[in-house]
Amino acid sequence: MILPDLNAHSVDLAAAVLAPVVRRTPLRHSARLSNEVGIPVLLKREDQQISRSYKFRGAYHLISGLSAAERERGVVCASAGNHGQGLAHSCALLGIRGRVFVPQNTPRQKRQRIQSLGKGLVELVTIGSSYDEASAAAHQDSHDTGAIYVHPFDDPRTILGQGTIAPELIEQSDQPIGTVVVPVGGGGLISGIALWLRENQPDIHIIGVEPAGAASMAAALKAGHPTTLESIDTFVDGAAVGRVGDLTFPVVRDLVDEIVTVEAGALCTEMLSLYQVEGVIAEPAGALASAALRTLSPATGKAVVAIVSGGNNDVSRYAEIVERSLLHEGLRHYFLVTFPQEPGALRHFLDEVLSEDDDIVVFEYVKKNNRETGPALVGIELEQATDLKPLLERMERSPLTIELVPPGSPVFKFLL
Repeated sequence: MILPDLNAHSVDLAAAVLAPVVRRTPLRHSARLSNEVGIPVLLKREDQQISRSYKFRGAYHLISGLSAAERERGVVCASAGNHGQGLAHSCALLGIRGRVFVPQNTPRQKRQRIQSLGKGLVELVTIGSSYDEASAAAHQDSHDTGAIYVHPFDDPRTILGQGTIAPELIEQSDQPIGTVVVPVGGGGLISGIALWLRENQPDIHIIGVEPAGAASMAAALKAGHPTTLESIDTFVDGAAVGRVGDLTFPVVRDLVDEIVTVEAGALCTEMLSLYQVEGVIAEPAGALASAALRTLSPATGKAVVAIVSGGNNDVSRYAEIVERSLLHEGLRHYFLVTFPQEPGALRHFLDEVLSEDDDIVVFEYVKKNNRETGPALVGIELEQATDLKPLLERMERSPLTIELVPPGSPVFKFLL
């Protein structure tokens, strides 16, 4: 059941609270995505929000409504990084002390920003390997100290604050909107947006997008209730939630039209396109919505809005992002090649197996102490994905022993 106070009017009241402090982020037309999808695509740039994420909306709305006695007790939260930044900035604005618990995989850039935005009022605690472990520690801290727990998604005040994006993007658009695509972690953002849109723009199609490695909302919808995933891929750290909210689940179930997933490789390709073509620095969760557009069939020919939810990406992650994208696009492949210890073996591989457009990007012997008995791991980057078939045919004709290392296989994970 959806709580009575979770409604469009309450979202409007939250917008009034946030108006003096929140940034009205741009709604930009994307020529690249519009050409790819075939209808106008608009990007709601919450990566340009204060703390570079929409999370500030929910955190500030909750904390600003605390009583004087509650403020004195301080606040605490768990975060994959962005919610913690929202809480830290809210604490600095309101003069309230807080603690932020983050998992160990939280990018350094996000951890540093939490401490910077907190201006000495916020303590950062790194614990556990996932958001859910950090959440358990933060709940325990709240129980032990009396600090107010500021939930990143499963609190009415958080949901309403995050939902203020909806009236904003409708006011900003100069054309009719047919579809809104929203990234999904715990469900707070899409719940708030759906609450407002269903009452004010009921014909708009609402689509939620989860990372394939952490599809907790899809699992909840299948089970009929929130359920905990046995394991999650934390690559999309801003949406790597193992269990969706008890409050957000019924809202999504009743008001959202569709939930889809995106593979990490496709997400990385979209992150690179956003950066290289449009100059948008999106974190993995921030590119979820736009990454899903190629696989969706918009309900109408009207414009599609994709929420770019965050831009807190650590530059040190780009090597992995490029790697995942190339694997997804079929442009990078790895092989185990056994070279006989005789003259000309390597030259044969270079001249007879590879074409002039194939680049070797990795070459290292698997057995470092005895090259005569171990194969070499060879990474090859192709000019285009269709070049793989002729490459495999040349490998088949070669006298060398060559074995493809499939992405995701145990051997791949062990070697790379």
